[in-house]
Amino acid sequence: MDICRDSQICGGCVYQGVPYEEQLSNKSGEVKSLLDRKDIRYGELLPIEAAPDRYGYRNKMEYTFGDMEKDGPTTLGMHKKKHFMSIITVDQCQLVHEDFNRILRGVLDFVNEKGYSHYHKKRHTGLMRHLIVRRGVRTGELLVNIVTSSEPGFDDQAFTDMILALPLENQVVGVLHTINDRLADAVYCDRLDILYGRDYYNEKILGLDFKVSAFSFFQTNVAAVENLYSYALSLLDDFTDKNVFDLYCGTGTITQVLAKKASKVTGVEIVEEAVGAARAAAQLNGLDNCEFIAGDVFEVLDRLQDKPEVIVVDPPRVGLSNDAMDKIISYGVDQILYISCNPKSLASNLYYMQYYGYEVKTVKPFDNFPGTKHTECVALLGKME
Repeated sequence: MDICRDSQICGGCVYQGVPYEEQLSNKSGEVKSLLDRKDIRYGELLPIEAAPDRYGYRNKMEYTFGDMEKDGPTTLGMHKKKHFMSIITVDQCQLVHEDFNRILRGVLDFVNEKGYSHYHKKRHTGLMRHLIVRRGVRTGELLVNIVTSSEPGFDDQAFTDMILALPLENQVVGVLHTINDRLADAVYCDRLDILYGRDYYNEKILGLDFKVSAFSFFQTNVAAVENLYSYALSLLDDFTDKNVFDLYCGTGTITQVLAKKASKVTGVEIVEEAVGAARAAAQLNGLDNCEFIAGDVFEVLDRLQDKPEVIVVDPPRVGLSNDAMDKIISYGVDQILYISCNPKSLASNLYYMQYYGYEVKTVKPFDNFPGTKHTECVALLGKME
């Protein structure tokens, strides 16, 4: 595929034009360097796993309305590289299915034809704020969510008609209108109106069914995360009939896969909406041996009476806090499976856990986001004899 038209100015893809083998080498080299700098004594650093697809892999995009130059024509897309106030129109993005680009162009043309103003971050005036597009990769379902301020004038019906008339390969199952009057340049929901269909799409991961709502977290690259989860769970000794903790469980994908074999799995997640989605998914999949608890991991563990026999952690980019690690280590389980979205915080956490009695058996990087700087990792820790 040709180099993206916007590769020099878009802040999304740092590896545009770099041969893929070189991208993989750079990412695996970064992981090794971070581990070595922390003097992590790992048993094995395995080769990086390439992504199943280099292009069109993202199932969600959050676009921003703005302009490239002050008071210039309205644009819709991503922030310009190193320019927070400038937005470039990215209607030829290679990381998404072509339907995303068609929707973006249709929405921008609609906004310009109607003469709607974009929201000004400094003046806090204007109508158009964001466009969110989500896609069920396994189901071919699309969710389109337009985000505006509460200024009057937006034509919901005309917008819905325009979206439904677009020549798309996937099926639009929901058209939504979110009102956001917060000052921050981020998507918040003060009110959500369903203009057409429903406020969720269906997805499948590892044989499990999920209903993904408008604002719930879900893995961005479905095919790649299936590979990562399958590999990660293959590292664990037989956990049949065991009690498992899945910490920072998100919407409970790994929790539910574990629940197919384990006696009981307890998922802990601080985002209440994600916990609600996890409970709904477990019910949808007929799993009654999952318990999901909303709250800070350390605080929840401090009051739980159950004792785990296996622990899985999948923390946010900041990694595990010392308090959380102390509690995890105190259980003395034989195996800890660590899934990381940030090699830097992973290295710091492994150093801490290594010091307090755990050895790093294996580390394997995964390139789930080709073209970008991000690298995922899976590490297996075992209790030192």
